[in-house]
Amino acid sequence: MFTTGVSIVGLTLYFAIIHKDRVLVHTILELFGANILIHFGLFLRNKFEIRNLILEHIIDISFMLIVLIAFGIIFKWFAAIPIWILIISGILIYIITSILAISKIKRDTKEINSLLEKMEE
Repeated sequence: MFTTGVSIVGLTLYFAIIHKDRVLVHTILELFGANILIHFGLFLRNKFEIRNLILEHIIDISFMLIVLIAFGIIFKWFAAIPIWILIISGILIYIITSILAISKIKRDTKEINSLLEKMEE
């Protein structure tokens, strides 16, 4: 839901910058559908162990961009949004969510370690 929310806010800000009056509901639903498909694909990719972290991120970003570009072509997003903005925003959202996931994992690890230390005492 975070990535969908950020995507919708980003889309709204973009339309505000280019002085477009509104974001259409069907565009928001299309974006939501793209996010669902992206997350489902990433969920399936996580089922396979890729030992190379860089390759893993390249596969994730490539899949995400393929879905976004496909949805852009199917729903004619590129009439209102240049493809480069879609690509850059997709990559930025991926980076932000990756950083947030890593920080949550670090917090959880610290909490588990402190609980284990308390159990040892």
